[in-house]
Amino acid sequence: MRRARGVALIIALVVVALATILATRIGAQSTLDQRRAATLLAQEQGFEVALGAEAWAIEILRGDYERNSRQVTFDQAWATPLPPIPIDGGSIEGQLVDLQGRFNVNNLVTPAGDKNEFAYAWFQRLLARLQLEPKWASLLVDWIDIDSVADGVDGAEDGVYTSLTPPYRTANRPITSTSELLALPGFGRERYQLLAPYIAALPVGTPLNVCTASGPVLDALAPGLAAFGQDPKQLASNRVKGCFPALNDVNGALQPLLKAPEKAAASALLSDSSRYFRAATIVSIGTTELTLYSLIERNPGGYSRVILRTLGTE
Repeated sequence: MRRARGVALIIALVVVALATILATRIGAQSTLDQRRAATLLAQEQGFEVALGAEAWAIEILRGDYERNSRQVTFDQAWATPLPPIPIDGGSIEGQLVDLQGRFNVNNLVTPAGDKNEFAYAWFQRLLARLQLEPKWASLLVDWIDIDSVADGVDGAEDGVYTSLTPPYRTANRPITSTSELLALPGFGRERYQLLAPYIAALPVGTPLNVCTASGPVLDALAPGLAAFGQDPKQLASNRVKGCFPALNDVNGALQPLLKAPEKAAASALLSDSSRYFRAATIVSIGTTELTLYSLIERNPGGYSRVILRTLGTE
């Protein structure tokens, strides 16, 4: 009987231990489920709030168009960032960016899908100004163009990409996000972070807005041009009251530096207005933060539509 009581005690201790482990497991799982549910709810709320900010941005663009339908400049309402505004349980902030103030990488090809020589030389000069290797222009042309012939000694088509691990093929079409440059062999995140503020991925043929373009992008238009990018503070100061430099002034500066065919190509890719904007909205609710990037197209007449949304990455 003494031995039986000992066995019973051991069994009881094992049962208590198992019950404790099970209760702890259930409690931990319940806490995790609650946290997960709260995070998902905050994300859903954040997304809905971000959609509201997106609609607000569209109204701002419409109002600017009604006041000045001809030009897009930094003295308009769209260029003012939205500071952090309190909302229930968190805050929201955002900013509109004129993507036509950046070099459109899809202009490296013509609407027919072959290489655009003027845009190619322009991009090479921009890379050089940013102290990046000019070879990336050829690699990007081959990524976008429709043929399977490598562009010069620096180009790369499927033969290069299929030998990588893992293997993949070139897109052979215009890109929808500048982050596709990370697919170029050896390009790397450091180069991308340096180049990203100066480039955009817009429809082929979309011109550069000289009123909002950065100095390096403007000065890369022609070899030897150094009229706009030497003093960023002065350039920003000149833009407080409207468009600077004026489109005619940019075309005039290019006249002695470009040949006749290049002048025509440059004229086709320059403007003082914009259709494409990116709204970046950051919503914080509790410990959850959501970033929504919205590519907005403003059509003639001032009405806008969202053509692309991404979460977390541009």
